[in-house]
Amino acid sequence: MTEQGVRWTADQVLALAPDAASRKAGSKLGTAGPWSEAGSAGGSVWGLCKGSGSRPYQTIVDVAGSEGPAYKCSCPSRKFPCKHALGLLLLWAGEDGSVAPSEAPAWAGEWLDGRRRRAAERQAPAPEEAGADAADPAARRRAESRARKRAERITAGTAELDQRLSDLLRGGLAGLEQAGYGVWEETAARMVDAQAPGLAARVRELGSVAASGPGWPMRLLEECALLHLLDQGWLNRQALPPDLAAAVRTHVGLPSAAQEPPERDTWLVLAQYDTVDSRLTTRRIWLYGTASGRSALVLSYGTAGRAPGLALPVGLAFDAELSGRPGSGQLRAELGERFGAPSPSTARPAGTGTEQAAAEYGTALRADPWLESWPVALGPVIPVPLPDRSGWQLADADGGGALPVTPAVAASPGLWRLVALSGGAPVTVFGECGHRGFTPLAAWPQGPGETVALC
Repeated sequence: MTEQGVRWTADQVLALAPDAASRKAGSKLGTAGPWSEAGSAGGSVWGLCKGSGSRPYQTIVDVAGSEGPAYKCSCPSRKFPCKHALGLLLLWAGEDGSVAPSEAPAWAGEWLDGRRRRAAERQAPAPEEAGADAADPAARRRAESRARKRAERITAGTAELDQRLSDLLRGGLAGLEQAGYGVWEETAARMVDAQAPGLAARVRELGSVAASGPGWPMRLLEECALLHLLDQGWLNRQALPPDLAAAVRTHVGLPSAAQEPPERDTWLVLAQYDTVDSRLTTRRIWLYGTASGRSALVLSYGTAGRAPGLALPVGLAFDAELSGRPGSGQLRAELGERFGAPSPSTARPAGTGTEQAAAEYGTALRADPWLESWPVALGPVIPVPLPDRSGWQLADADGGGALPVTPAVAASPGLWRLVALSGGAPVTVFGECGHRGFTPLAAWPQGPGETVALC
């Protein structure tokens, strides 16, 4: 058990898996068969797992630390957590007596003691020299010079991109469906050279729009218009309101530090999922402040093929500080100091009607035209098929309105979990509301019940 005397559920454990293969492999190790000397104490779990070699793998998981779950395993896997850590947590969550309270063996105790000692040292007051660089005029001038030179490169890049978009539209869209991704990759590479990774990512997405089937010319024109608007926003950023200018800088790809003072709350982990491209794995973690009612998005990154380092169990809540980033409609925040391990919570966001949800998305979109989606908790709603059976929608229980489910998730396992949870009865659903529909990420039954992850 954790320090709060509770165990996680199997869903909360599997939500930590870096990919579907790890989830499947870890599930196979969630039985007592391959394990020996398994035990737990003070929020830590350990055990020996029989593998293909002569010596079993030594696996330890610390779920009690204020910095989130931590794992150590002697297996050669580069995944994090590995299948042995997931299997051990599933065995512990099963509460069948296979993981009995006991004293940690030396090989586990040494790692746990070192981890907690380092955590205590990190929480000690920062040395005085921490702010020396900021107070150093020479260092500040060098930083300002780097920022100015980068801004000049981005300005040159946006001017070039705008010219390329004009040439594209002047020549017509007829051949783009068969042109492949090459034409977009070349332009994206120019934006990378201009140190504008946000523009480069948007240009690459244009290639997928041109291959997205019937209606693609209109969708491509819409995306080109947004890209042109972003270009003009950068070129005229001095004339924009501060929040909108901050949003432009963020979408162009400039890093921004958290500027809001830290806000301490008990944060419920609503959803966690990864998006992957050829260069980067991005983990999106949605949090909900149980006292403030605030939604926040925490991002974590990993190189291509590697899981990001930060993982939080969906459905649990933890006491921590968050600092918000600047910009219109920006919900992104940085996770600061944590004051305890995640533990179960009965809190959940209050649901709103579909009409109000669409209005909230529209308001957010007005403040940030490049916003891809907006977090909303719908409820009470019922998942029902569209009248023509081409997809699904979430309809208000009182019959007031409905929002279509994003076509991309219409056949996903998460949607079927939602349909099974509802069984025709009203539920509360958290998800992202975007211009292609609503993407369900977590749900709750009307009565008492745990968070059901849908992604």
